[in-house]
Amino acid sequence: MRLAELAARLQLVFEGDADIEITGLAPIDEAGPGDLTFVGNPRYRLQLATTRAAAVIVAHGEDAHGHAALRADNPYGAFIAALPLFDARPRAHGGIHPTAVLAASAEIGANASIGAYAVIGDGVRIGSDAVIHPHVVIYAGACIGDRFTAHAGTVVRENVIIGSDVVLQPGAVVGGDGFGFLPRGKDVPLPIAQIGTVELADHVEIGANATVDRATVGATRLGRGVKIDNLVMVGHGSRIGEGSMLAGQCGMAGSTRIGARVMAGGQAGFAGHLSVGDDARIGAQAGVIADIDAGVTVAGMPAQEIGRWRRAMAALRGLPELVRRIRRLEHAVGLRTPNPAPDPAADA
Repeated sequence: MRLAELAARLQLVFEGDADIEITGLAPIDEAGPGDLTFVGNPRYRLQLATTRAAAVIVAHGEDAHGHAALRADNPYGAFIAALPLFDARPRAHGGIHPTAVLAASAEIGANASIGAYAVIGDGVRIGSDAVIHPHVVIYAGACIGDRFTAHAGTVVRENVIIGSDVVLQPGAVVGGDGFGFLPRGKDVPLPIAQIGTVELADHVEIGANATVDRATVGATRLGRGVKIDNLVMVGHGSRIGEGSMLAGQCGMAGSTRIGARVMAGGQAGFAGHLSVGDDARIGAQAGVIADIDAGVTVAGMPAQEIGRWRRAMAALRGLPELVRRIRRLEHAVGLRTPNPAPDPAADA
């Protein structure tokens, strides 16, 4: 679209030729003629002088280096708002594919799109405007809200409850049995029946190949707006508060309680039967083995307040030299004798 039209759609002020045609969006170092890019981080400002983009989104007062510009309070936020305007990905066609299998007792809302080889079990209820891609399996008794999107290969187990505007990325499994086994010494561990369920509130998104296990009893619950990245494991009986976000490969053992608006970096692990307070921040690869207070930022293994962890890491880097100094001092005062020279005959 023309630059002036794009500015109007995004409610931004533009500078430059109003008739410049914008045909796509691109990173600043890859943008070419026709592309719109942005600068939201100072480290990329130098690339403004060399980018080939047709126009840039920049902050008020930022030097656009002669490029046509859209001025925004938050350039990154404006770029995000522009993405849907240029989204050319194919959309699912409405209707039910002839190879899909729907139980006679299933209730599907208006305007559904159900792809090839999808299977929907007995007593399933799905709201309006659902998009169910090929090879999705929804077990009996699941209850799902409006505008549900399930990408290829996802599985929703029996009696799971899902709100509206929920998205499951390819391969996600919601409601698989929790890891429940009773150790019995030398005998085979005894499986513990997982008779609970999973409840996903509105606007939850589950990443590709992520798993949310059903509770042994009761429910595993994810609050409104929770976002789960790819390859995340949510253990049985856990709770995640509204607006929390877990990055890739995070793992939660059973009965973990995570508060609202918590952010966890990639590969963070939670030992289970513990609580994380609202607005806490968990660093990547942190090992959470005890309760975390609200609003605290932690890192490391075991997870600790991030300032303390940084000091510990700084000290650790100097540890080899410190050990050498201590050994020299011990030698000097006669508390340690030098290591004897190796005896070649001893290795013969």
